[in-house]
Amino acid sequence: MLKFTHFSLRRGIKELLRDVDMTLHAGQKIGITGANGVGKSSLFSLILGDLQADTGNFFIPSNTVIAHVAQETLASEKAAIEYVIDGDISLRRLESQISVAELENNSDLLSQLYSQLDDLDGYSANSRAGRLMHGLGFSAEQERNHVNEFSGGWRMRLNLAQALMCPSDLLLLDEPTNHLDMDAVIWLEDWLRVYPGTLLLISHDRDFLDRVTSHIAHIEQQSLTLYTGNYSAFEVRRAEHLANQQANYEKQQTEIAHAKSYIERFRAKATKARQAQSRIKALERMEIISQAHVDSPFHFEFFKCERMPNQLLHLDEVNAGYGNTVVLSNIQFEIIQGDRIGLLGHNGAGKSTLIKLLADELTPMVGKRTIAKNINIGYFAQHQLEQLDSTASPLLHLQRLNAKASEKELRSFLGGFGFRDDMALSTVAPFSGGEKARLVLAMIVYQKPDLLLLDEPTNHLDIEMRHAISLALQDFEGAVILVSHDRHLLRTVSDRLFLVADAKVSEFNGDLDDYRRWLKDHDKVTKAKCETESQSTTGAVIQSSSLNKKELRQARAKTRERTQPLTNRIKKLESQLDEVTMKQKKIHDQLADSCLYEDENKKQLKQLLLDQAELGKQHNDIEELWLIANEELENLQQT
Repeated sequence: MLKFTHFSLRRGIKELLRDVDMTLHAGQKIGITGANGVGKSSLFSLILGDLQADTGNFFIPSNTVIAHVAQETLASEKAAIEYVIDGDISLRRLESQISVAELENNSDLLSQLYSQLDDLDGYSANSRAGRLMHGLGFSAEQERNHVNEFSGGWRMRLNLAQALMCPSDLLLLDEPTNHLDMDAVIWLEDWLRVYPGTLLLISHDRDFLDRVTSHIAHIEQQSLTLYTGNYSAFEVRRAEHLANQQANYEKQQTEIAHAKSYIERFRAKATKARQAQSRIKALERMEIISQAHVDSPFHFEFFKCERMPNQLLHLDEVNAGYGNTVVLSNIQFEIIQGDRIGLLGHNGAGKSTLIKLLADELTPMVGKRTIAKNINIGYFAQHQLEQLDSTASPLLHLQRLNAKASEKELRSFLGGFGFRDDMALSTVAPFSGGEKARLVLAMIVYQKPDLLLLDEPTNHLDIEMRHAISLALQDFEGAVILVSHDRHLLRTVSDRLFLVADAKVSEFNGDLDDYRRWLKDHDKVTKAKCETESQSTTGAVIQSSSLNKKELRQARAKTRERTQPLTNRIKKLESQLDEVTMKQKKIHDQLADSCLYEDENKKQLKQLLLDQAELGKQHNDIEELWLIANEELENLQQT
């Protein structure tokens, strides 16, 4: 699929990759990892044709269909669902040809084009796009909203749905979870696991990488190294590799020191001059092993909390919302010293509303908010990134918080967040989202909070910074309330989970795996509730027509008689989907086995990849039949 031969790449004067030899095969799901600025996004630009190799060669088959997420969304009056369908370029091209043929009344051509439309699953385009949008958190009502009615984050979700709509051979995703909540992240995981093409994924979400990828391509010190297995397997393999590298480095340094000592001692002696020259040439030919280096650039910790009471904050029968709209009702919520609480819930359920209420950025509509005296709250939210002074430096931001602190002290503190040397004195304006997030976190930590309210703090942050936050929070003496789609952070930080759902806030008795199951069950209950309401409405119409009980029973019996074959067919298709999904999972697990990629197992690997592609096609075909059957059932129930 993709082949690099003695490949090198520069961006300006900076060398990103040097002398890379690597082949990426069709069907592999590869996570691209490495520190910020090492060239991950530049690698995508190369594949898309925006960059060229400086030396060596890069090969990709010319007929490869590539899908990627657009970074910008132009304001448009187009309906959101139509914008998503635009991702299927072949379908749109064919629809345009059909329109021309219809105007020309060319029946022969129309017959051919309609046949091609059927081959492209064109008749199901709306249902496929709707399914993608629903998975990414859009409601049915939002499908017809104009694109320019959505905020920037939701437009990025539309761009992601558009990329997934494209029937591609190669899918490039650069931090796709940054604008998603946990529900959408879990849905995207499941979608990508059965995606039949080749996936290249840049992500700093460990759990996401673990569940989706079969390989990790890691960029470090201008090298690109491919590891078999998911991110957890990569960490183990990389640690072993670095341990061996460090041992070899130390051994080589001993050999070099010994050789140099010999040269210095005997270079001037005639009887030993030839041997000394031989040692010099051996040193010149020696390929120097680099010292292993995995230290994180981020090191910080929270200050010790002083005189902190047991109860920090209490909400008593509080209603919260905006204007006259109640989002959360009758909240009973208490935060005590040492609490580690993670908030779960659907997008829009009210997690951020609860955080704002706790932070006193939102006034209770009803009820009482009580906070302990002299409690210092540290509140992180994405909008705070935009409130930074773009003309000021990180150092100046901290000096405004404490004018008495010395520059040396403040620069030392900022260094723990990655702001070293000239960067500590640079203006914020050109900073990336991740750099701005680090600065906001640094300002919060510096103010010595007793209570931390963190609303998606890891967006745009790389794995090393996320790890540093996790370690610092584990040692934090105060209380933490955390909203995050990063499940690794939630697992390592949270002791308790609370669920925000149906306008209520309640403790969740389970872990994140239980929450995944809850999501699926909740969706089923919601769907069943909608169907019940629909049936109740139908029943009311029948009753309003003055039908007696006998006629009502007869009408229901006729409805069941008409719908039973479709109901049975839907159940059968669901059973087939479950069977195919299990087979796909089994193959995915087999492909994660490193032994499979050894030369003697090439035949087995090829067969598994073929089986994976065939199962992906089967899954799509069955799912399409399932959707059609459900639409037919819905139409029958409404007649």
